[in-house]
Amino acid sequence: MQLTKEQVLQALSNVEEPDLKKDLVTLNMIQDIQIDGNKLAFSVVLTTPACPLKGLIENACRNAISHFISPEVDVTVNMTSQVTTQKNTGVPGVKNIIAVASGKGGVGKSTVAANLALALASTGAQVGLIDADIYGPSVPIMFGLEGARPKATQQNGKTRIEPIEKYGIKLLSIGFFTDPNQPVPWRGPMVSTAVKQLFNDAEWGDLDYLVVDLPPGTGDIHITVTQSFPITGAVIVTTPQNVALADAKKGVGMLMMDSINVPILGVIENMSYFTPAELPDNKYHIFGQGGGLALAELVGAPFLGELPLVRSVSESGDAGKPVVLTDEGVMHKAFVHIAERVAQQIAINNARATNYADVTDR
Repeated sequence: MQLTKEQVLQALSNVEEPDLKKDLVTLNMIQDIQIDGNKLAFSVVLTTPACPLKGLIENACRNAISHFISPEVDVTVNMTSQVTTQKNTGVPGVKNIIAVASGKGGVGKSTVAANLALALASTGAQVGLIDADIYGPSVPIMFGLEGARPKATQQNGKTRIEPIEKYGIKLLSIGFFTDPNQPVPWRGPMVSTAVKQLFNDAEWGDLDYLVVDLPPGTGDIHITVTQSFPITGAVIVTTPQNVALADAKKGVGMLMMDSINVPILGVIENMSYFTPAELPDNKYHIFGQGGGLALAELVGAPFLGELPLVRSVSESGDAGKPVVLTDEGVMHKAFVHIAERVAQQIAINNARATNYADVTDR
């Protein structure tokens, strides 16, 4: 039997992308078909390296070749990716901006932002992180960069800032430019200018995702970021308590206002439960149960997952190495799962916005 590209494409046209609800050939996701006798190799170009359905799609392709052509074909599938974007983010080279927000302080928003960025990078994505919490920047501590100062260069009479690279991602924080021992009384216009500089004056290069850690509340920084830069979507962090949920609802409400209109990628419930080391099968819901899921259902957004209350999370952050890098167990798996869900939701939203496919929410 003489294997042809037409046969291969016909067979793979029976494989549907589960999120985008169209076949891989129609979506132009099959590339670089190579045939050498009975040997077949091709690439599947996913919409993100963090695709949680990568294994499912690869198996479906192998099965399609076996079923529609022949089980004797020697198949090599190269799973690659090209991160999608739907609009100009206003930051050259940056495809998607992810805002991490909460209505209330103390819910672990900065911890989630840092570990989300690192988890996305661990999949092969190019990632940056902006610490836009002017009043309480935490990136310098969480990444062991206290006292660090980004390099600045002059280009065409303008100052350009080089983000600091650590653990495979690019970082900028207002904490790199201030004395951590001295309070800085920020007024509204100063806040807006400082935050914009973190976006506009930095040499971010090519990034698939730029994660932005917003401060608690619904103030000047939120308005500046969301109205100055087209945000791909926001991740909402809450804890199960009613007071945290009430504030999170306000944060979501602000993002969904007509004048701001930021898509909600999903809700993360932090500190969901505590599991003692000596009782690994037990879950104690210290702060209540089900609040994050209820909030997600209320605002019509995906529930991205629960994060347990684990001592190593704070210890890792204080030691300058976020927990996703040091924990190979439950926390690592939880953050990677959430990163995959966030990337998946961005791909779905980008497809919907660009009419790339008839998208149906999972």
